[in-house]
Amino acid sequence: MHSVWFGEFMGTLVLVLLGNGVNAGVTLRKSYAADSGWIVVATGWALAVLCGVLVAQGFGSPGAALNPAITLASAVRTGKFDGVLWIWLAQLLGAMCGATLMTLHYAPHWSKTPDAAAKLGVFCTGPAVRSPLANLFSEVLGTALLVLVAGAIFSPGVAEHGPVAGLGPLLVGSLVWGIGLSLGGTTGYAINPARDLGPRLTHFLLPIPGKGGSNWRYAPIPVIGPLLGGVLAALLLRATHPW
Repeated sequence: MHSVWFGEFMGTLVLVLLGNGVNAGVTLRKSYAADSGWIVVATGWALAVLCGVLVAQGFGSPGAALNPAITLASAVRTGKFDGVLWIWLAQLLGAMCGATLMTLHYAPHWSKTPDAAAKLGVFCTGPAVRSPLANLFSEVLGTALLVLVAGAIFSPGVAEHGPVAGLGPLLVGSLVWGIGLSLGGTTGYAINPARDLGPRLTHFLLPIPGKGGSNWRYAPIPVIGPLLGGVLAALLLRATHPW
């Protein structure tokens, strides 16, 4: 069970379990973390990325993408598209399993929380102000920044001046933390199609008390936006850096 596919599955599971977990802790009633705020959410997601990357690498995925947008960006940069859909499947299933475990962990709290929209927000993103073009741009920009800075972190120019291989997961987690704090307030910064779609499907499928709808009308934005942002950043990196 040591393979790139299983590494991506396990890493994304951990990413979403901890990421959706901090959402639930801050949102659900009777949680000790209730109402602790955006700083806690952004920090929790940053640490979720760190843990997910480490688990993915430990289970066989050295690249530890955990994100279909990053997987696609890597394919665009290298010209190697073999296996992209297979890895996407691992990431989506991992996200659904992580969201399911989070739901079970907080089982007594769902019925204590009357706000259906807040419950949905535990699982997936939504716009603070509904404006489809602006919301799409937010996801494109956030993901492009994620791919661009991650590319710089692992570039030879940076790696030659520090122990990036060992610090890589921490630096990527810090990058996600920064994106969340600076750009995440508009859409909840999905910047990862699997992170949004997998838990949204889980919300749709599970019998969560008083859950309401899954907002499928908005769902294409946190999928298309990150994929587009990843491709644009990959094209820029490919044009300006031969590595």
